[in-house]
Amino acid sequence: MKYSDKTTNFFERVYEVVRQVPYGRVTSYGAIANYLGAARSARMVGWAMNASHTQLEEVPAHRVLNRKGVLTGKHHFQGTNLMQQLLENEGITVEDDQVQEFTALFWDPTLELGL
Repeated sequence: MKYSDKTTNFFERVYEVVRQVPYGRVTSYGAIANYLGAARSARMVGWAMNASHTQLEEVPAHRVLNRKGVLTGKHHFQGTNLMQQLLENEGITVEDDQVQEFTALFWDPTLELGL
């Protein structure tokens, strides 16, 4: 898929936010979209996460989940359970592809970074 300059710029902004998600915390596609002033663009944040492996600077895409804490992007990681393993390495409990205590671990960029 070829992205326009506008899309590429949006992706870069997404990556900047995701790089700030603290170790052991998670956020959602929608929270990132909302923070970036594009509240209806959660899917586009997902596309950015799918392309994040192309970045020179690491993007901790495993910390970005759907609004219910489900690992919906796990099929974009190499191996069967890599996304879950990366989260568990950070002390996050995952059962049936869902982060446990999601609300307590949730990092909201709008609250944490301000506007």
